[in-house]
Amino acid sequence: MCSERVNRQSKLLVEELAAIEHERWAHWQKYVHGKGHRQPDGSLILPADLVSHWERQMATRYHDLSENEKRSDREQVMKYFPVIERWLSERN
Repeated sequence: MCSERVNRQSKLLVEELAAIEHERWAHWQKYVHGKGHRQPDGSLILPADLVSHWERQMATRYHDLSENEKRSDREQVMKYFPVIERWLSERN
């Protein structure tokens, strides 16, 4: 019984975190699409400077990012904390 309860609660936690992740992803996609130039066929052309910037970030380990870039990542992580804290407090 306890195992079933933990499994059910874990699934609920995953769903809550997945909803946050989707919101984070959707926000990012709106940002990226807003920076692109829509073509008649619906495709987007992104400015080369942004592509270079993002490719540099993708190739950089978190530890080596600038402090501003780290701050941005931390802000995204903080969106998960209320759910995780509530979930952990319900276990005590």
